[in-house]
Amino acid sequence: MTMPQAENPTAATAAPAAGASGSRLESIDVLRGLVMVVMALDHVRDYFHWGVAHGFDPLDLATTTPVLFFTRFVTHFCAPTFMLLAGTGAAMFGARGRTPGELSRFLLARGAWLILLELTYFHWAWDFNFDLAHNWGLVIWALGWSMIVLAGLIHLPRWAPLVFGLVLIAGHNALDGIKPEAWGGWAWLWHVLHVQGTFKVGAGGSFWVMYPLVPWVGVMAAGYALGAVFQQPAEVRRRWLWRLGLGALAAFAVVRGLNVYGNLTPWTPQPQAGFTVLSFLDVTKYPPSLCYLLVTLGGALIALALLDRGTPRWLQPFLVFGRVPFFYYLLHIPLIHALSVLAGRIWGREGFSLAIVYLVWAGVVVALYPLCRWFAGVKRRHRSVWLSYL
Repeated sequence: MTMPQAENPTAATAAPAAGASGSRLESIDVLRGLVMVVMALDHVRDYFHWGVAHGFDPLDLATTTPVLFFTRFVTHFCAPTFMLLAGTGAAMFGARGRTPGELSRFLLARGAWLILLELTYFHWAWDFNFDLAHNWGLVIWALGWSMIVLAGLIHLPRWAPLVFGLVLIAGHNALDGIKPEAWGGWAWLWHVLHVQGTFKVGAGGSFWVMYPLVPWVGVMAAGYALGAVFQQPAEVRRRWLWRLGLGALAAFAVVRGLNVYGNLTPWTPQPQAGFTVLSFLDVTKYPPSLCYLLVTLGGALIALALLDRGTPRWLQPFLVFGRVPFFYYLLHIPLIHALSVLAGRIWGREGFSLAIVYLVWAGVVVALYPLCRWFAGVKRRHRSVWLSYL
């Protein structure tokens, strides 16, 4: 199946270029806002849940509960969706009169900025210290490097980013058997690219790669190719989103069902049927397996198709978060961390129930809404270049 090409001028009149229609931007902004809010649930759980404090894995079928499992599983959709939409946003940004050179320079600068923030500000936000000799690469690191790679891909023929993205997404699990040790002195590079782990930096430093770059760069490249869909008339666009979303979910069912490729761990029958379903859904995020990406991106594409007809009133608040996602991200981590420190000092213990996790999550989202609404207004009123980096 090939992605649609840009329509002729007559069709383009019926469907304005991406970004010219408020509804077409809203579908992306609402979904982006939704995943940002859901993402905060996982981060609150990281800091507040007793299971994290005592080393329990919410996806371990031997110790988890269905509610805890799905509390973690629903947040799987956040990083892939945001990475995909970042690529689509780049395509839409370029379609609004930017030359490939201008778009490439923007992606390079923004990617480098994100990497710098990951290694400095976010290091502090997560850990409340500046021990930069022992650092890590999390989602913002992967997002930054993906933008830098995309800055080069956009100069290739239109089909190249799509092929590049699909090859990385579908094919990278074929490399699972290659261990970092096989690279000798270059083992650190295989950690950066494909295998989560830690390597030494200098005499006494270390770097932990939580988000190996492959295939995150492929997801962003696929998102850039998806920008062609948002150049189509409304009905054509929705039809493509439904086809792609349902196709991805069907592929997930087949690949996961065969149980021979596409995930680091196979699913296994469990004594209870419900837990067999959980085993089937227990897909690998680090690095993101083919099965993980098929189920999450399939869901994201279907959500885009549903949201493309307009934003229901009850989803309107998510537009605010979706229009300033990085500003929200900058604020929510230190806020959650500070609340966890305060709670620990007040109650003198580590870890709380899942009910408390959900209560704190709701409080964090509500507390950040006025600030995000204010900043969204600032961005709307002022077109300063520096604002695009927040």
